[in-house]
Amino acid sequence: MTEAGAESLAEMLDERQHLLEIALWMFGSDTTADHVVQETYRRWYALDQEERAAIAVPRAWLTRTAGSICLELLADPDHVPGGPVTPAQPVPGPTAHQAGYGQAMLARHERVARRFAAACQAGDTEALREVLAADAIVVSDGGGKVRVAVRPSYGVDAVAQVVTALLIDQPGTDLAIGSVNGRAGLVLRRAGKVVAVVSVSVAGAEVTAVWIILNPDKLQRWR
Repeated sequence: MTEAGAESLAEMLDERQHLLEIALWMFGSDTTADHVVQETYRRWYALDQEERAAIAVPRAWLTRTAGSICLELLADPDHVPGGPVTPAQPVPGPTAHQAGYGQAMLARHERVARRFAAACQAGDTEALREVLAADAIVVSDGGGKVRVAVRPSYGVDAVAQVVTALLIDQPGTDLAIGSVNGRAGLVLRRAGKVVAVVSVSVAGAEVTAVWIILNPDKLQRWR
């Protein structure tokens, strides 16, 4: 993407991997994840040039779109938008420059994720709002086994409210920074048992999306 898009091959590869991780986290299937990413980019290129140019942070738009597609599939697993899924093409191994760039992106994600985590751990809603993007999104997955909102919430106020209700000031729980899909995230434990894991998507110095997994079946790997 050259218009209002990624600045280098390394960033494009990181962006695609980021979207794959979102879908893998939701479904645990490489095939489904690849399909979600294909559909996400199909919707991006379905926009006209002016619409794409008007999107200030394409990565945030792509993140929200991938999340919406995941929710569509969760609501109707038999639905396959955009036609049949084709196998993902192999991605060349990174050059030394790309690897260094990827490490810089990872370090930036780590810093922002830790700011988010610190705000949650301290119960500081003002600090939480400061780290959230104005158009942030939060998605909660209870798998029908935990009563949570089935639709995503948008905007800093709504996201802060959901995160506060689910993660902050929960008696008898321990909220700690942990590795979620290879990146810094949050792990919530009650009586030593993992009851939720949280991953964040980052653009610049802000959290653009919060993904909260509460589905007991998907938490088995953390137990």
